[in-house]
Amino acid sequence: MLNKKKKYLQIALNGTLEDAKDIISKIPLDERIIIEAGTPLIKNYGTQGIRTIRRLWEQRLLGTTLQNKGAIDLISLYKILKEKKSQQLKITSNQNKKDTPLIPYIVADLKCMDRGLTEVIIAQQGGASSATALGYAPIETLDAFIEKCKELGLDSMIDMMNVDFPLNILRELKQIPDVVILHRGVDEEDYNREKQIPYHEIQRIKSNYDIMLAVAGGDTIQEVQRAIFNDVDIVILWRAFYEKSDETVKLVEEFLREIR
Repeated sequence: MLNKKKKYLQIALNGTLEDAKDIISKIPLDERIIIEAGTPLIKNYGTQGIRTIRRLWEQRLLGTTLQNKGAIDLISLYKILKEKKSQQLKITSNQNKKDTPLIPYIVADLKCMDRGLTEVIIAQQGGASSATALGYAPIETLDAFIEKCKELGLDSMIDMMNVDFPLNILRELKQIPDVVILHRGVDEEDYNREKQIPYHEIQRIKSNYDIMLAVAGGDTIQEVQRAIFNDVDIVILWRAFYEKSDETVKLVEEFLREIR
């Protein structure tokens, strides 16, 4: 799953599937890119939305483009993707394993507050690599959520939006999650400019737990630089990719340069 030695850029897709298709088609191929099926997108499209995001990103990584969605069934799609993977593996073998095939990593931003077991299954059925729950959820829900993620092979992400002391939540859990997200919400960012991303919590958490930290709520290069300076592992961006943009490639490349 995620490599603790690497830094990642997580691109949250919150618009339509058409917008997502356009953005994904332009994103540079890089092992440090994570694609998120955002909460609004999942609410609009359900499990099919997660599944479509994964399919689009997988096609992009494998260099496969479906010209006509109606002209191909799932079995044919599976055969195409299997053949492309086989080709990539052969190329990798011929290069003495210097290069590793890019594997699609998809976050289902469910923001689970209850029914932890059920929502993890929903994420898994959609082809997600990880799922999110809110730190404000009952501890019982978070415990069930993390346990089910481990059982099904998903990374568990706990979003601490509006949680003043994330460390207190972590200390109550039976198992720690794979990722903790420090999050300044969109409405907070838009209507309360004084609200800051709680960077001060990063070292408090990392000094107590061997865990990855993600930060969401800042979409500028300056915010990315600050996040990396504060030892963040995953920088989550959404606003710059909310709609189709001819600047997408330039934006991603600029952000990737900052998280090396």
